[in-house]
Amino acid sequence: MDANSDKTIRFDSFLAEATRYESLDAKLLRDYGFNFFAAGRDTIASVLTWFFWLVASHPAVEAKILEEIEKVFGAVDRGNYKILSTEDVKKLVYLHGALCEVLRLFPPIPMERKKPIKADILPSGHVVDSNTNIVFSFYGMGRSEEIWGKDCLEFKPERWINEKGGIVHVPSYKFISFNAGARTCLGKDMSFIQIKIVTSAILQNYRVRIVKDHSDEVTPSLSIILLMKHGLKVKITKRQV
Repeated sequence: MDANSDKTIRFDSFLAEATRYESLDAKLLRDYGFNFFAAGRDTIASVLTWFFWLVASHPAVEAKILEEIEKVFGAVDRGNYKILSTEDVKKLVYLHGALCEVLRLFPPIPMERKKPIKADILPSGHVVDSNTNIVFSFYGMGRSEEIWGKDCLEFKPERWINEKGGIVHVPSYKFISFNAGARTCLGKDMSFIQIKIVTSAILQNYRVRIVKDHSDEVTPSLSIILLMKHGLKVKITKRQV
């Protein structure tokens, strides 16, 4: 269910490979592990914020996510909370599609700057020298009609699901929220697992509703991380059996 890159780099595979090299001692492995968690703190917070706003604003999407959660995990027993496993959340295909839509419309890192080491020619034919700064917008690319079609501004998890009920493969250079190619984010798979566990656990047990008139105040902040300028004001109530 990889919707972002042509080659997925798993954290467990990385550790297995890393242990083959004697030069990678326990401290270095610890630092790598800590970096995985620390680097994703603000970005995951951004995704969760925009996710709950979009889902609360689209009741039909919320209903389909809840239906899928119940199908995968069964009806909720309010007195006994189930610990979700990695294998469990991999079955949440529609939720995965909804998260991809959130990342497309509101990428945690909205733009990035690149600079070539030496003069080069881009695939488009543009010539760049070593003093050229190339700034590209993940935010703008995710909303481009040329790339995503006439419904590019719509929140449609269905665009990520194929006829067989699996996730549509989208090249990383098109869906670039986790960067692309050799620079694809190492924590991509881990991020999806973490976010799917959190969102499914919350939605299964609580109703999240936007505070009246707050939707008019929702706007992205101008910063490195795409957070909400005024935060997300919601009312949370327990779901009834």
